[in-house]
Amino acid sequence: MDNKDLLTQSAAALHITLTPEMTTQFMTYLSLLLEWNEKMNLTAITEPHEVIQKHFIDCISVLPDLHLSGTERVIDVGTGAGFPGIPLKIAVPTLQMTLLDALQKRLTFLDTLSTKLGLFDVTLVHSRAEDGGQNPALREQFDLCVSRAVAHLSVLAEYCLPFVRVGGRLAALKGPDAANEIAAASSALQLLGGTVVAVKDVEIPNSDLQHKLVIIEKTAHTPQAYPRNAKKIAKKPL
Repeated sequence: MDNKDLLTQSAAALHITLTPEMTTQFMTYLSLLLEWNEKMNLTAITEPHEVIQKHFIDCISVLPDLHLSGTERVIDVGTGAGFPGIPLKIAVPTLQMTLLDALQKRLTFLDTLSTKLGLFDVTLVHSRAEDGGQNPALREQFDLCVSRAVAHLSVLAEYCLPFVRVGGRLAALKGPDAANEIAAASSALQLLGGTVVAVKDVEIPNSDLQHKLVIIEKTAHTPQAYPRNAKKIAKKPL
Protein backbone atom coordinates (compact mmCIF):
# COMPACT_ATOMS: atom_id res chain seq x y z
CA MET A 1 0.00 0.00 0.00
CA ASP A 2 1.45 3.39 -0.92
CA ASN A 3 1.61 6.33 1.49
CA LYS A 4 -1.50 8.09 0.19
CA ASP A 5 -3.62 4.94 0.29
CA LEU A 6 -2.47 4.10 3.80
CA LEU A 7 -3.40 7.61 4.95
CA THR A 8 -6.82 7.82 3.29
CA GLN A 9 -7.87 4.24 4.05
CA SER A 10 -6.81 4.48 7.70
CA ALA A 11 -8.66 7.78 8.06
CA ALA A 12 -11.75 6.32 6.37
CA ALA A 13 -11.71 3.40 8.82
CA LEU A 14 -12.03 6.02 11.58
CA HIS A 15 -14.94 7.62 9.65
CA ILE A 16 -12.77 10.61 8.74
CA THR A 17 -12.92 11.73 5.12
CA LEU A 18 -9.80 13.39 3.75
CA THR A 19 -10.22 15.41 0.57
CA PRO A 20 -7.56 15.20 -2.18
CA GLU A 21 -6.27 18.60 -1.01
CA MET A 22 -5.93 17.36 2.58
CA THR A 23 -4.15 14.23 1.40
CA THR A 24 -1.71 16.37 -0.60
CA GLN A 25 -1.11 18.53 2.48
CA PHE A 26 -0.31 15.47 4.57
CA MET A 27 2.12 14.20 1.92
CA THR A 28 3.85 17.60 1.86
CA TYR A 29 3.98 17.49 5.66
CA LEU A 30 5.61 14.06 5.46
CA SER A 31 8.31 15.17 3.05
CA LEU A 32 9.09 18.42 4.90
CA LEU A 33 9.19 16.65 8.27
CA LEU A 34 11.72 14.10 7.03
CA GLU A 35 13.74 16.76 5.19
CA TRP A 36 14.02 19.06 8.24
CA ASN A 37 14.56 16.11 10.55
CA GLU A 38 17.97 15.57 8.94
CA LYS A 39 19.20 18.87 10.37
CA MET A 40 17.22 19.07 13.63
CA ASN A 41 15.58 16.57 15.95
CA LEU A 42 11.84 16.62 15.16
CA THR A 43 10.93 12.93 15.29
CA ALA A 44 12.57 9.60 16.03
CA ILE A 45 10.10 7.99 13.62
CA THR A 46 11.38 8.32 10.05
CA GLU A 47 9.87 5.42 8.09
CA PRO A 48 7.03 6.99 6.01
CA HIS A 49 4.38 4.37 6.82
CA GLU A 50 5.19 4.72 10.52
CA VAL A 51 4.99 8.53 10.35
CA ILE A 52 1.55 8.20 8.78
CA GLN A 53 0.26 5.75 11.39
CA LYS A 54 2.09 6.82 14.56
CA HIS A 55 1.85 10.56 13.94
CA PHE A 56 -0.79 11.58 11.38
CA ILE A 57 -3.50 8.98 11.99
CA ASP A 58 -2.79 8.83 15.71
CA CYS A 59 -3.34 12.60 15.94
CA ILE A 60 -6.60 12.76 13.98
CA SER A 61 -7.95 9.62 15.67
CA VAL A 62 -9.34 11.88 18.42
CA LEU A 63 -11.79 13.57 16.03
CA PRO A 64 -14.67 11.03 16.10
CA ASP A 65 -14.92 11.36 19.90
CA LEU A 66 -14.56 15.15 20.10
CA HIS A 67 -17.49 16.06 17.81
CA LEU A 68 -16.02 19.43 16.86
CA SER A 69 -18.10 22.11 15.14
CA GLY A 70 -15.01 23.39 13.34
CA THR A 71 -15.08 26.89 14.86
CA GLU A 72 -13.23 26.05 18.09
CA ARG A 73 -10.17 27.86 19.37
CA VAL A 74 -7.65 25.06 19.94
CA ILE A 75 -4.22 25.12 21.59
CA ASP A 76 -1.61 22.40 21.20
CA VAL A 77 0.70 22.59 24.24
CA GLY A 78 4.25 21.38 23.61
CA THR A 79 3.50 20.88 19.93
CA GLY A 80 7.03 19.81 18.91
CA ALA A 81 6.87 18.95 15.20
CA GLY A 82 3.20 19.98 15.11
CA PHE A 83 1.56 16.97 16.72
CA PRO A 84 -1.36 16.82 17.15
CA GLY A 85 -2.19 20.42 16.14
CA ILE A 86 -1.22 20.45 12.47
CA PRO A 87 -2.91 17.13 11.54
CA LEU A 88 -6.08 18.34 13.29
CA LYS A 89 -5.88 21.65 11.42
CA ILE A 90 -5.47 19.86 8.08
CA ALA A 91 -8.44 17.57 8.77
CA VAL A 92 -10.63 20.40 10.15
CA PRO A 93 -9.36 23.51 8.29
CA THR A 94 -11.69 26.00 10.01
CA LEU A 95 -10.23 25.44 13.49
CA GLN A 96 -8.38 28.40 15.01
CA MET A 97 -5.13 26.67 15.96
CA THR A 98 -2.47 27.91 18.37
CA LEU A 99 0.78 25.96 18.53
CA LEU A 100 2.87 26.51 21.68
CA ASP A 101 6.43 25.31 22.08
CA ALA A 102 9.47 26.34 24.12
CA LEU A 103 11.95 25.76 21.27
CA GLN A 104 12.18 28.50 18.65
CA LYS A 105 13.71 26.27 15.96
CA ARG A 106 10.66 23.99 16.07
CA LEU A 107 8.45 27.03 15.56
CA THR A 108 10.62 28.05 12.60
CA PHE A 109 9.85 24.65 11.07
CA LEU A 110 6.13 25.03 11.84
CA ASP A 111 6.07 28.52 10.31
CA THR A 112 7.60 27.18 7.09
CA LEU A 113 5.27 24.18 7.17
CA SER A 114 2.11 26.26 7.68
CA THR A 115 3.07 28.50 4.76
CA LYS A 116 3.82 25.54 2.47
CA LEU A 117 0.53 23.87 3.37
CA GLY A 118 -1.46 27.08 2.88
CA LEU A 119 -2.90 26.96 6.39
CA PHE A 120 -4.63 30.02 7.84
CA ASP A 121 -5.60 30.87 11.44
CA VAL A 122 -2.46 29.23 12.80
CA THR A 123 -0.76 31.16 15.63
CA LEU A 124 2.73 30.22 16.82
CA VAL A 125 3.64 30.97 20.44
CA HIS A 126 7.21 30.71 21.72
CA SER A 127 6.74 29.96 25.40
CA ARG A 128 7.08 27.37 28.10
CA ALA A 129 3.72 25.90 29.05
CA GLU A 130 3.88 27.19 32.64
CA ASP A 131 4.55 30.75 31.40
CA GLY A 132 1.86 30.56 28.73
CA GLY A 133 -0.69 29.38 31.28
CA GLN A 134 -0.11 32.56 33.29
CA ASN A 135 -0.27 34.84 30.23
CA PRO A 136 -3.62 36.73 30.25
CA ALA A 137 -3.73 36.60 26.44
CA LEU A 138 -3.77 32.79 26.60
CA ARG A 139 -5.17 31.89 30.00
CA GLU A 140 -8.66 30.32 29.84
CA GLN A 141 -9.03 31.47 26.22
CA PHE A 142 -9.44 28.11 24.45
CA ASP A 143 -12.34 25.76 23.75
CA LEU A 144 -10.00 22.80 23.47
CA CYS A 145 -6.46 21.97 24.56
CA VAL A 146 -4.73 18.98 23.00
CA SER A 147 -1.42 17.45 23.97
CA ARG A 148 0.56 14.33 23.22
CA ALA A 149 3.06 15.03 26.01
CA VAL A 150 4.07 11.90 27.89
CA ALA A 151 3.73 13.51 31.32
CA HIS A 152 1.58 11.92 34.03
CA LEU A 153 -2.01 13.16 33.88
CA SER A 154 -1.74 15.25 37.06
CA VAL A 155 1.30 17.06 35.60
CA LEU A 156 -0.25 17.38 32.16
CA ALA A 157 -3.44 18.83 33.67
CA GLU A 158 -1.50 21.50 35.56
CA TYR A 159 0.26 22.55 32.37
CA CYS A 160 -2.83 22.40 30.13
CA LEU A 161 -6.05 23.18 32.05
CA PRO A 162 -5.10 26.84 32.71
CA PHE A 163 -5.43 27.45 28.94
CA VAL A 164 -9.00 26.07 28.79
CA ARG A 165 -12.08 28.21 29.31
CA VAL A 166 -14.80 27.02 31.69
CA GLY A 167 -16.97 24.72 29.58
CA GLY A 168 -14.03 23.83 27.33
CA ARG A 169 -12.11 20.55 27.22
CA LEU A 170 -8.68 19.01 27.50
CA ALA A 171 -8.07 15.99 25.26
CA ALA A 172 -5.13 13.87 26.40
CA LEU A 173 -3.76 10.90 24.49
CA LYS A 174 -2.63 8.36 27.08
CA GLY A 175 -1.33 4.80 27.20
CA PRO A 176 -2.87 1.62 28.62
CA ASP A 177 -2.35 2.78 32.23
CA ALA A 178 -4.81 5.67 31.83
CA ALA A 179 -7.26 4.39 34.48
CA ASN A 180 -4.55 4.39 37.17
CA GLU A 181 -3.37 7.85 36.09
CA ILE A 182 -6.91 9.20 36.30
CA ALA A 183 -7.35 7.76 39.80
CA ALA A 184 -4.02 9.22 40.93
CA ALA A 185 -4.85 12.61 39.40
CA SER A 186 -8.34 12.95 40.87
CA SER A 187 -7.42 15.51 43.55
CA ALA A 188 -5.25 17.47 41.10
CA LEU A 189 -8.09 17.65 38.58
CA GLN A 190 -10.53 18.82 41.25
CA LEU A 191 -8.09 21.52 42.37
CA LEU A 192 -7.45 22.70 38.79
CA GLY A 193 -11.14 22.79 37.81
CA GLY A 194 -11.27 19.69 35.60
CA THR A 195 -13.63 16.71 35.49
CA VAL A 196 -13.03 13.54 33.46
CA VAL A 197 -16.11 13.09 31.28
CA ALA A 198 -14.98 10.27 28.97
CA VAL A 199 -12.25 7.69 28.45
CA LYS A 200 -12.24 6.19 24.97
CA ASP A 201 -10.33 3.23 23.58
CA VAL A 202 -8.85 4.19 20.21
CA GLU A 203 -7.36 1.68 17.78
CA ILE A 204 -5.23 2.84 14.86
CA PRO A 205 -6.37 1.09 11.65
CA ASN A 206 -3.92 -1.08 9.69
CA SER A 207 -1.73 -1.45 12.78
CA ASP A 208 -1.65 -2.96 16.26
CA LEU A 209 -1.39 0.52 17.81
CA GLN A 210 -3.91 1.68 20.38
CA HIS A 211 -4.28 4.33 23.04
CA LYS A 212 -6.76 5.83 25.47
CA LEU A 213 -8.30 9.24 24.84
CA VAL A 214 -9.06 11.00 28.12
CA ILE A 215 -11.51 13.90 27.77
CA ILE A 216 -11.56 16.35 30.67
CA GLU A 217 -14.14 19.12 30.89
CA LYS A 218 -13.21 22.43 32.52
CA THR A 219 -15.92 22.82 35.13
CA ALA A 220 -14.42 25.63 37.25
CA HIS A 221 -11.79 28.35 36.94
CA THR A 222 -8.21 27.29 37.64
CA PRO A 223 -6.84 29.06 40.74
CA GLN A 224 -4.36 31.79 39.81
CA ALA A 225 -1.52 29.99 41.61
CA TYR A 226 -1.49 27.36 38.83
CA PRO A 227 0.45 26.46 36.82
CA ARG A 228 3.43 26.67 39.14
CA ASN A 229 6.95 26.84 37.77
CA ALA A 230 8.37 23.71 36.17
CA LYS A 231 10.73 22.88 39.06
CA LYS A 232 7.87 22.88 41.57
CA ILE A 233 5.67 20.81 39.27
CA ALA A 234 8.44 18.23 38.83
CA LYS A 235 9.45 18.19 42.50
CA LYS A 236 5.96 18.11 43.97
CA PRO A 237 3.25 17.03 41.50
CA LEU A 238 -0.30 17.76 42.58
